[in-house]
Amino acid sequence: MLPRCAAPVCHVLLLVLCLSAAEDFDWTKNDRSSSFYYGTFPTGFSWGAGSSAYQTEGAWDKDGKGLSIWDVFSHKKGRVLRNDTGDSSGEGYYKVKDDVSLMNELKLNHYRFSISWPRIIPTGIKSDHINEKGIQYYNELIDHLLENKITPIVTLYHWDLPQVLQEKYGGWQNVSIVNHFNDFASLCFEKFGNRVKYWITFNNPWSVAVEGYETGEHAPGLKMRGTGAYRTAHNIIKAHAKVWHTYDTQWRGRQKGLVGISLSGEWGEPVDINNQKDIEAAERYVQFYLGWFATPIFHGDYPQVMKDYIGKKSTQQGLGSSRLPSFSSQEKSYIKGTCDFLGIGHFTTRYITQKNYPASRGGASFFTDRDLAELVDPRWPDPGSEWLYSVPWGFRRLLNFVKAQYGNPMLYVTENGVSEKMQCTELCDDWRIKYYRDYINELLKAIKDGVNVRGYTAWSLLDKFEWDEGYSERFGLYYVDFRSKNKPRYPKASVQYYKRIISSNGFPNQREVETWKRRATETCSSSNQLLAADPLTSHMEMVTEIVVPTVCTLCILLSAVFLMFLLRRRN
Repeated sequence: MLPRCAAPVCHVLLLVLCLSAAEDFDWTKNDRSSSFYYGTFPTGFSWGAGSSAYQTEGAWDKDGKGLSIWDVFSHKKGRVLRNDTGDSSGEGYYKVKDDVSLMNELKLNHYRFSISWPRIIPTGIKSDHINEKGIQYYNELIDHLLENKITPIVTLYHWDLPQVLQEKYGGWQNVSIVNHFNDFASLCFEKFGNRVKYWITFNNPWSVAVEGYETGEHAPGLKMRGTGAYRTAHNIIKAHAKVWHTYDTQWRGRQKGLVGISLSGEWGEPVDINNQKDIEAAERYVQFYLGWFATPIFHGDYPQVMKDYIGKKSTQQGLGSSRLPSFSSQEKSYIKGTCDFLGIGHFTTRYITQKNYPASRGGASFFTDRDLAELVDPRWPDPGSEWLYSVPWGFRRLLNFVKAQYGNPMLYVTENGVSEKMQCTELCDDWRIKYYRDYINELLKAIKDGVNVRGYTAWSLLDKFEWDEGYSERFGLYYVDFRSKNKPRYPKASVQYYKRIISSNGFPNQREVETWKRRATETCSSSNQLLAADPLTSHMEMVTEIVVPTVCTLCILLSAVFLMFLLRRRN
């Protein structure tokens, strides 16, 4: 789901220096002030929430589903924190009606989810077998969404590659996978395209490439430093383009839908805005992140700065050609323009400064190719994930960058949200309320700047499996009790706050907005009591291991002691 700093200790340093309040550089012509803008979004703006198949569905081996690379990866000890797996996760496979009712309660306009490739084609190879039960599940989900007037936005690939394709071909390292992915996409268009009008080919291919094939932190866990990520990305871009053309020539006329891609992009701000090297390093950071995929799709080829830097380092390492693959002139024409809308996933920002890494054959990597260092301001809030700092002003800058670089395309924010990482869950998630408030307000400012954003997707609807972090981090608007067999959901305070943003289509006036947080936090105490009641009964057989995930734990234990005291007196 989420973009992570692949090597936070090595590549992200604390910026322990006084940052000057100098004027902004020229990407957005905005300052970094925290002034709040009261206003509403354009009529018809779409509000949603998101999820992905492996993170939420569970049922990993049920009803004919095949193995994915994440099934295999998470079952290997030491790959995921605490050896967690997505085997059951939130059991979304069995809770379609329940979860759609949560969306209905929020008054969502759209819901973004992904289709598990191995659930409908178990081996990933269409000619082998099509799993009708998997197709039936997604039909049920899509139909329930539409019955509740919620638009489905469907991602075709959210990281769960069929394991057979990894074993047989080497996964995304092999260009032959392009045709298999196209077969899978064509099947989805055939089975669901009469009702699905928004398709996303890939979610955050940066993470697939870098964390799957460069650092090995994600499935399939390969460490092919300096080459693996670039080869993977090259084939993903080709696969995206082929699927777009397939839809355009075979399905668009009948189905009238749109095909885009969801790219994650963190903003890079120069440490010293008067230092040309820092300014160039900051733009290089964004180009190696978002531009790596967006520039070929919009302009036909990789960013020039990537070609220059990787080519130069490859030459210094004594290689005969660049480690960054090249597109033929025919491929450039084929790839250019294959985007009806661009999805943007954004979570945080970094300060960037120039840092030279010497070229050496053994030390080549995606990270050293960039010649930069990432830094963070220790004053930035960081409630959960080690990589996720709350820096709202970076969001507006990134959106303006996309507008300037790619001709102001139609945008949908496909991921934006914040985690918590704590032993006891606090349903009164005031930090998440503040994060959503400030980031959505920066989005509103960007639209005021003229950025063509059509919708926003909160990440995420539910707590879920967070890849190599397992269940240690929670992004959900709804808390999921993973210890309970039934995986019940409980609303956090942010549910009510986001619901008010949706119903008001923004931030209408200061007086009204200032009451939202108070009203939202009033509701979470009752949710805490509900959460406190369930685990006590569902885990009674595990008295020595009871862990009640709530701030009311102490109250429950004291009540139990008091009850035992009364019973003893009666006896």
